[in-house]
Amino acid sequence: MEKIKVFTDSASDISFENEKNLNIEMMNFSIAMGDKSYISRIDFDSDRFYELMEEYDGIPMTSQITAYQFQEMYEKYYNEGYTDLIGILINREGSATYDNSLMAYNLFLEEHPEAADKFRVHSIDSRTYSGGYGYAVVEAAKMVGEGKSVEEILAFVHDWIDHNVIYFVPYSLKYAGKSGRIPSAAALVGDKLGIKPAMRIYDHEISTAFTIRGEKRVVKKIAEKVVSEMKNGTPYVVVYGNDPVVRDQMIDELTGLLGYGPTDTYQIGAAVAANAGPRVVGAIFQEK
Repeated sequence: MEKIKVFTDSASDISFENEKNLNIEMMNFSIAMGDKSYISRIDFDSDRFYELMEEYDGIPMTSQITAYQFQEMYEKYYNEGYTDLIGILINREGSATYDNSLMAYNLFLEEHPEAADKFRVHSIDSRTYSGGYGYAVVEAAKMVGEGKSVEEILAFVHDWIDHNVIYFVPYSLKYAGKSGRIPSAAALVGDKLGIKPAMRIYDHEISTAFTIRGEKRVVKKIAEKVVSEMKNGTPYVVVYGNDPVVRDQMIDELTGLLGYGPTDTYQIGAAVAANAGPRVVGAIFQEK
């Protein structure tokens, strides 16, 4: 009989409630700000992280989760009698975490050759960030609770990952300029002119899809773009940062256009906020 556990990393930005209630194993990133180091979701939540960003003038640095950390976790669940671990992890283009999870499983099997046929680790490169894979984590954990098979869960996860798109807008280009996502001079000019880049995340890549002139048009333009590309009748989620007002505006706009509300909302954590800044809004959906 299958005994399944879902695991992820803290950049998935799932809520603390879902982590606890759905029994999801969380691997927490370390975040360095100058000479200080923190553990995400342990030393701060997203709101406290935004405050730390304001206090710190540089770019927060996220450390990868090591193969040793993964191997320790595999040992724990192997000893507890689990047959399958399903891991949905941060974009491998932005972190070595996914590759470390694979390395750890190979090392685990070297130490436990008898486990090869009875303990399987299914690590999945999400190819995206934040709720782009956090949604798949939460739904996969729900499916475990419903008694779905490993094959059914993996089919759902891969379908979501293959087709999900994120559109979001950072309200300030200050952090994108610091991180090098946008040249500093261009970021400064963009902020002065009120130009907001609409960012698209899909299949490992982060790109500027289009630009929006003025804050008041952000929610409407993003919502229209989402609806034009979204697969009819499918679930979607809203992503935001430190501003619940724009979150609620996005929910209202999309609900009005689609006739139904989002499945969930995701508040961005360190992995996205370090590059985009704390004030963002967007949506995550399955493309047509």
